[in-house]
Amino acid sequence: MNILEDFHQLETRRHFFSRGRHLLGGAALASLLGNSTKAATESQPVGSHFPAKAKRVIYLHMVGGPSQMDLFDYKPVMQKFYDKDLPDSVRMGQRLTTMTSGQKRFPIAPSKYKFSPAGESGMWMNTELLPNLAKKADEICWMRSLHTEAINHEPAIAAMQTGNQVPGRPCLGAWASYGLGSDNENLPAFVVLVATPSNREQEQAISSRLWSAGYLPGVHSGVSFRSKGDPILYINNPPGVPDAIRKKTIDGLNALNELNYQALGDPETHTRIRQYEMAFRMQASVPELTDLSSETENTFKLYGEAAKKPGTFANTALMTRRLAERGVRFIQVYHNNWDHHSNVGGRMPSQCKDVDQPCFALLEDLKQRGMLDDTLVIWGGEFGRTIYSQGSLSKQNYGRDHHPRCFSMWMAGGGAKGGAIYGETDDFSYNIVKDPLHIHDFHATVLNLLGFDHEKFTYKFQGLDQRLTGVEPAHVVKELIS
Repeated sequence: MNILEDFHQLETRRHFFSRGRHLLGGAALASLLGNSTKAATESQPVGSHFPAKAKRVIYLHMVGGPSQMDLFDYKPVMQKFYDKDLPDSVRMGQRLTTMTSGQKRFPIAPSKYKFSPAGESGMWMNTELLPNLAKKADEICWMRSLHTEAINHEPAIAAMQTGNQVPGRPCLGAWASYGLGSDNENLPAFVVLVATPSNREQEQAISSRLWSAGYLPGVHSGVSFRSKGDPILYINNPPGVPDAIRKKTIDGLNALNELNYQALGDPETHTRIRQYEMAFRMQASVPELTDLSSETENTFKLYGEAAKKPGTFANTALMTRRLAERGVRFIQVYHNNWDHHSNVGGRMPSQCKDVDQPCFALLEDLKQRGMLDDTLVIWGGEFGRTIYSQGSLSKQNYGRDHHPRCFSMWMAGGGAKGGAIYGETDDFSYNIVKDPLHIHDFHATVLNLLGFDHEKFTYKFQGLDQRLTGVEPAHVVKELIS
């Protein structure tokens, strides 16, 4: 018998009840608040703080970090600096990744693509590779001064998705689900789609931690739809099992889980119950959702022939519209292979071809259906790229390294200010010289468009009121809101 067991054997009755008085009081309080506790675990939406401009979000994340100076941050002066070293006065001691920190030179590599002013806003952008998107210039809110502290992919994507470089926090989609709830009981509030790029030269890992609910109730995690085979694993009944037996089985499991909840009070048990019920309802709703046979030829012409091929970005963009019109609150799309450490000239055209027409089509399709005004569409990556070349410029396949100090993104619809051009960088697209936009400010602005005050939109965890924008100061950028 160890010392702790000896202590318990010798402990007096009075000492035991004195030591456990708080526990007994808490149990009594829990019994009095039983209904409200259960209501909390059912994860009802918290409701907005003020009228929302956006009812739903489509977030198109370009995994790897798109090169801002090759797409939306026009730097014509760089043509005169071709193959000259980046001045120390511009770099200002910024830390580099291990992929370029050992280089003896940092030769400047100007963009090789044609830029032109687009729309009445006069937004200078890569019209050579993005001619369709350029037609929407006056409907898009352009942001050229995003910045983050993370310099490598894993922490940068985590920060962009969850507001923190440390994994395990709820992502933006989970927060939206927590705040808004579902608009369709037969589909999740938060859905994730992963599009396959036509060029798969250098893809980054994408894992379910990116769409985790973190410390929020598990029901707010994203549900990942697959592009091949069954859209969701095990959505079909096993051979010989009709719907009636499947329903009876689920009802039995839920009854057992409810008994388990009554005994232990674990809120994740209620999450499991709700997910079983949702899975059963999705057996009917998902096949209809993913069946594109009802779409017209004009729709496929709008999105491009690739929309008929499951897994392509065009097909995924069309699927996001179908999810949005069926009440899904947050649709997260990932498109890989934007990590251009090499072969910028070979890979950038294929990446832009993947997304150019489908992005135009998605905005146009939503607009034609009267949905763009209350659907916020976001496009961007986790950081930008360097103006200097990774490797020698003498090689045809030069690349660009990670650059967190400035990068570009865009938003459209859902209250975003069309035609606005926010932020400015120096001639090297290296440092921000006007209107810096931290990712926390970006998150605060997105929450504002959804009707939430980011400082009040919190969840109690480990004794703290946790929030997406963290504890550092964050500001809603009014210039981005119509």
